[in-house]
Amino acid sequence: MGVLQEAGKILVLNAGSSSLKFKLFNLAPAFAAGVGGMIDRIGDTVNSNLQAKDSSGSSTKKWTEKVPIKDHVDAMECIMGFLGDNVSKSIHKDVMAVGHRIVHGLDIHNAVLLDDQVVEKLRVAATLAPLHNPPGLQGIAAAQKVFSGVPQVGVFDTAFHQTMPDFAYMYGLPYEYYEKHNVRRYGFHGTSHKYLVQTAAKMLGKQPEQLNAITCHLGNGSSIAAVKNGVSVDTSMGLTPLEGLVMGTRSGDLDPAIPLFLMNKLGVSAKDMDTILNKKSGLLGVSGFSDLRAIIDHKVC
Repeated sequence: MGVLQEAGKILVLNAGSSSLKFKLFNLAPAFAAGVGGMIDRIGDTVNSNLQAKDSSGSSTKKWTEKVPIKDHVDAMECIMGFLGDNVSKSIHKDVMAVGHRIVHGLDIHNAVLLDDQVVEKLRVAATLAPLHNPPGLQGIAAAQKVFSGVPQVGVFDTAFHQTMPDFAYMYGLPYEYYEKHNVRRYGFHGTSHKYLVQTAAKMLGKQPEQLNAITCHLGNGSSIAAVKNGVSVDTSMGLTPLEGLVMGTRSGDLDPAIPLFLMNKLGVSAKDMDTILNKKSGLLGVSGFSDLRAIIDHKVC
């Protein structure tokens, strides 16, 4: 920790399907949260915006501004510009470690250094998390470019749900698919569900292992989890983040025959159907808007 304490800052990034959140942590003179915020509605260049807040001083500072952001690379560049203007002109030198929240890492379930081998595994896992791993990879690439030589660490969304029993994570498919291809329920939003468990237990005056609860992560991507004695025993998402609740652009649960029926009826490929289910369905498919705020604003519902 000696080098980190001298340097002073850790940057944490959380790339969602339509957002990029960031938080600076100061390491000297003591570990403390600094400025943080997010760029929201990425891809919607008319409504995308940057929001940030710094509560580390005697008074809270807030920033809100419209910024046309077409993708996560744009978002990362915007965040670095904001931090350079409002936190430190030498932000590139101040940050000595970068943490990344990554959705799917296949069999990686612990925090790891993001070397070339791990990054390649994340590219392979992108087929199981097409809305999240690609933005996450963009964030990693952008951060590696900006902070050359700085350690980059990944924390994975699947870890919290590794306590699920086999009858919760197995599908009713030939067992060989699990053995040969790791087809099973993984669950996602693990860092969020874990935080909810810890926070709810604290509010109720309990230890986490005493808590039985249903936790809900609600956003452009959404999931729920059943928690028993403080650990996940079931969750709505599955092999990929497509399963479960109706989401911003994802269909959620369907009769498994529907994609097959549509592929035959419309003559579309498996790749096309993947795009339809992940990027053209959900709230967007039924209303024309992927963001619930836009639906309310336009009184579609």
